[in-house]
Amino acid sequence: MTDTSIAAERDTSFFGHPKGLIICFLTEMWERFSYYGMRGLLLLYLVQHFLFGDREASIIYGGYIALVYIMSIFGGVLSDRYLGQRKAVTYGAILLVLGHFGMAFEGTGSKETLTFAGNDYVIEDVGRDDNRKLYIDYEGQTRRIVFDSYQYLTVGDQRFEPIDDDGQGDYVVQKNTRGLVQNICGLVGLGCAGPAPSTDLLLQETSYPATFRANADGTEEMFVQLNGAEQIVTEFSQSDILILPTADENKDADTSIVLATVPDGSYSTSVEKQQFFVNVLFLSLALIIAGVGFLKPNISTIVGDLYEPGDERRDSGFTIFYMGINLGSFLATWSCGILGIVYGWAYGFGLAGIGMLAGLIVFQWGQKYLGDVAEPPNPEKLKHNVLGPINIEWACYIGGLALVLGAMSLLFVARIIGPLSMIIGIVFFLGFILYSFLKLQGVQRSRMWAALYFAVAQIPFWSLFEQAGSSLTLVTSRLVDTTIFGIDVPTPVFQSLNAGFIFLFAPVIAWLWIWLGRRGWEPSTPVKFAIGVFGAGLGYMVLVSGMNSVGASALTPVFFIFAIYWVHTMAELMVSPVGLSAMTKLAPARLVGFFMAAWFVYSGIANALSGVIAAAAGAETVGGQIVDVAAAKAGYIQVFSSIGYIGMGVGVVMLLIAPIVKSWMKESEFAVDSLDDELQASGEKPA
Repeated sequence: MTDTSIAAERDTSFFGHPKGLIICFLTEMWERFSYYGMRGLLLLYLVQHFLFGDREASIIYGGYIALVYIMSIFGGVLSDRYLGQRKAVTYGAILLVLGHFGMAFEGTGSKETLTFAGNDYVIEDVGRDDNRKLYIDYEGQTRRIVFDSYQYLTVGDQRFEPIDDDGQGDYVVQKNTRGLVQNICGLVGLGCAGPAPSTDLLLQETSYPATFRANADGTEEMFVQLNGAEQIVTEFSQSDILILPTADENKDADTSIVLATVPDGSYSTSVEKQQFFVNVLFLSLALIIAGVGFLKPNISTIVGDLYEPGDERRDSGFTIFYMGINLGSFLATWSCGILGIVYGWAYGFGLAGIGMLAGLIVFQWGQKYLGDVAEPPNPEKLKHNVLGPINIEWACYIGGLALVLGAMSLLFVARIIGPLSMIIGIVFFLGFILYSFLKLQGVQRSRMWAALYFAVAQIPFWSLFEQAGSSLTLVTSRLVDTTIFGIDVPTPVFQSLNAGFIFLFAPVIAWLWIWLGRRGWEPSTPVKFAIGVFGAGLGYMVLVSGMNSVGASALTPVFFIFAIYWVHTMAELMVSPVGLSAMTKLAPARLVGFFMAAWFVYSGIANALSGVIAAAAGAETVGGQIVDVAAAKAGYIQVFSSIGYIGMGVGVVMLLIAPIVKSWMKESEFAVDSLDDELQASGEKPA
């Protein structure tokens, strides 16, 4: 049979593509719908419903995402060796349906008790997100409580109030920081001219240069010359609880009418969790972790198997598949997010479960359109008994349940997930290096080193980018004016910006690479990677500028949330498809699976680190609400500024070593950097 006759017999029933593509498209679209729909609500759910503190919730969230990546290794191995991709996807989808519906069993939530003046008051909450209100039963009546946070400083024995947004007050602490260029130079070990960091105290319209002295414990004390003598300057932040004489949940807090004030330092809180429903929560998350692990690495493989080697339609097929993923993400953050915030957590999680059930039904219905691809490598072997009457196939399924229990156990001790991920990452690193010296030489060895570079170099990007589901979610909920055209937009909806921007700008980036490539100006893969990491840091500097543009306790304009998501999306298009494409092309044919496993491991490390970063930015809360707005905002600004500068600094370093990495890749021996090729390799952005 000629090549022409073979081409004529190809399945072109779906807009020139195999009909199986639409089955994979819809399956993954619904899986991403369920995943991102749940993820958009998860951190707020942990903080506001179960009353985990910001730091603990961030560690749990980061550990959960890390386990999703690590579990993909097991799902890929079991499908390749035993189950085949079809059975693995089906099993993963079943676990996902169970997990997402399990999330809808929320119980009544945790209870926090406020103690002051020798009495205990159980806090009752109404609403979610930024519409959340807290009440206590005070003197026989239901009263609303709010937090009155303020700052002041003392110079010697004199107390001064800060200048507020209306210009009233006594002082401003002015920090003359080093410029952006100087900070980047410092990060890469270069000396650059520029002003040294300094601090001035503007006190009653007079500026006083401040000096600092280090204490033995590593802390610093501030001093100024005032009234002919050196005076110690101490900053304070105080947060009182105000008890209002109204129980009207629709009435905004009017702190001019206060029934009672509970001064900061005179109250304490304690949390009693519903342990049964915490167990249900962690079991549900573990089912989702294992389900994604079985489904995620295999559905993309099925798409690739729909095409014969050399089929020119393969690249565009993966591009279509990729867009379906972002469609699911975009729709989920709107629908599940709005339902979960406006009507109740169970409604948002339940809709995510319905979406996954739709994906399972579509995949089973469309089996006939997949042809003979993705079947078990040895169907007869699956029937062999290995544990008494249990055959290999059922042993795989039981192994999947063991992974669920393992993931659940780790979530209870989420702090160890990061170190565990690091250990696995070190093992993979040493495995790469050892294999390259023992088994490879020349071009193959250098390509191995390049692949290792990309796997490790993604860590700074994803650790910053994945703040979208953790610290950035909390900042948006608490410290951003989310009212647009008079509508208070639920926080999870803003996570749809990433998918929306991908829809808008991925074709633009694809055209740009083609345009630059024709002129010989297209950046190399390492340069694109460096730009992406730099952009991840730059996004936080944009947000910090917005947070600093208003008062210490004022809400940040929503424009800056749009801005950081846009910058990060542009950066993502430089990293995710580019890196994964390079991994598939650099890997020896017999080691592609190992290379992709390494990519997922280091993605897991990045997400565990993301949780640590978010925990560092966490604020003190009562009832899931921050008690000191100014202190919380200052904490977020400090952390975001730090990771912003670090991200940009790492990006600059990566740019400087890009020629070395390019030489390892031996790019002249294979074509790279077409966006379609990149999307083909990734199939999607990371979970």
